[in-house]
Amino acid sequence: MKTLFYNARLIDPEAGTDAPGWLLVEGGRVLGSGSGEAPKAETVIDCGGKCLAPGIVDIGVKVCEPGERHKDSYRSAGLAAAAGGVTTMVTRPDTLPAIDSPETLEFVARRAQEAADVTVLAMAALTKGREGREMTEISFLMDAGAVAFTDCDHVVTDTKVLTRALSYARSLGALVIAHPQEPVLSAGASATSGKFSSLKGLPAVSPMAERMGLDRDIALIEMTKARYHADQITASRALPALERAKNNGFDVTAGTSIHHLTLNELDVADYRTFFKVKPPLRSEEDRMAVVEAVREGLIDTISSMHTPQDEESKRLPFEEAASGAVALETLLPAAMRLYHSGDLTLPQLFKALALNPAKRLGLESGRLAKGAPADLVLFDPDKPFIMDRETLRSKSKNTPFDGQRMQGRVLATYVGGEPVYEAN
Repeated sequence: MKTLFYNARLIDPEAGTDAPGWLLVEGGRVLGSGSGEAPKAETVIDCGGKCLAPGIVDIGVKVCEPGERHKDSYRSAGLAAAAGGVTTMVTRPDTLPAIDSPETLEFVARRAQEAADVTVLAMAALTKGREGREMTEISFLMDAGAVAFTDCDHVVTDTKVLTRALSYARSLGALVIAHPQEPVLSAGASATSGKFSSLKGLPAVSPMAERMGLDRDIALIEMTKARYHADQITASRALPALERAKNNGFDVTAGTSIHHLTLNELDVADYRTFFKVKPPLRSEEDRMAVVEAVREGLIDTISSMHTPQDEESKRLPFEEAASGAVALETLLPAAMRLYHSGDLTLPQLFKALALNPAKRLGLESGRLAKGAPADLVLFDPDKPFIMDRETLRSKSKNTPFDGQRMQGRVLATYVGGEPVYEAN
């Protein structure tokens, strides 16, 4: 059965094009595309001139199974992902307990397959219990399906342990994802140091802590030659070190979160804890530098860093409140802010949202080329709405965009050519 998407605005991040055309799908894969006369097909979908792009590949999603299903489950996160145009969720291992054994990994893979309509790929912990003392059984975890290894925001402080883990990962070709941050400097911080944090009386950390953490990691990458991805680069001070590492030919890539691209430290305003994320929101100068780095390709990926937190952990004084925000459903509309402001084109955005994450993980998705999986998102980049957190499909509702005017709505999401979400 062939399915034809016609009257579409095709966003092709691989070719860097944004042009009207059609896309033909058969057997869950792209059969072809073009701009001339459309071929015949059994199923025809009129896209109404709206944008058709590769589905988002989101690295760094926290799903709170096992341990905290009341915050988010594979069912609720899968629904949120589909509604947000995310066709592949790459989940974090910072669960209770941590995903640090083949048995735990197989449990979450089974749960994801049963409950989520989108593709779910799991990352595993780099060290046992994410405690930084003993590396996990990386080979066995890869055999069980782990696509990358990370201790998330638990920075491994013992460089000997980290060196051994990186060396072993290198021998297996495993990807290590790290959180660049100097852990002693950043301990207990809930804001970025500067005039604003001083006026608010908030414990703060210098952006140099990110630079110091990245410098250390790059030195170890130079020594071990491991495959490395920095989960979030948020400060301009870290960008020269990243550029040098890439110029030196190291196997290094970097990502950033949608919150650090679209919000700054002033958004915290009157201690609004929904704006408390990790690393803390940066200055406007840092935000613009990171946007520029995405535009130039120095920063490779954009992710949601979806981190559900319940009301009890957010309705606290700012210093005591948990860090993190849900973002599976708000990722695309928030990204449209960068498009409407003229900072990034749609092909540039989808290169960072879909193509580059897929390439880094060795996936076939993230593109519209012939033979690619028909993981697609149909969206209207101009549709305005006011974000209401109560309408989010995640169990937790901790979004910083609540009540804000936004532009850009997902109309439909397809995985393997089959619809997993269609807007009313």
